[in-house]
Amino acid sequence: MNNIRVSRNFLLREFECKDGSHQVAVKAELIEKLQRLRDLIGQPMIVTSGYRNQSHNAAVGGAAQSRHLTGEAADVRVAGMHPDEVAQLAAQVGFNGIGIYNRFTHVDIRPNPARWNG
Repeated sequence: MNNIRVSRNFLLREFECKDGSHQVAVKAELIEKLQRLRDLIGQPMIVTSGYRNQSHNAAVGGAAQSRHLTGEAADVRVAGMHPDEVAQLAAQVGFNGIGIYNRFTHVDIRPNPARWNG
């Protein structure tokens, strides 16, 4: 399901809600910037969290106004790279929202810049 290529290196299913419902919403700008980030890194990125519906967002402790709810955010991992390194490159490709966590980097397309450590 959702086995549709949305860019050179990403399939729609990678952005599905991780609750097993196969629900998905993703903004074109997010995909475009993720593809630019992937191109810059030169190796695969794993989307650990893309779209979240309300119940799944609550279950994982997501913010009430999370950008994951609107398809404007993704949490990503890159093998062999520290989340801080991914964050620096994400800033270069134009992500405004960047959160650095122990095992992943959060990126989003919010209108105003925000940086944080999780």
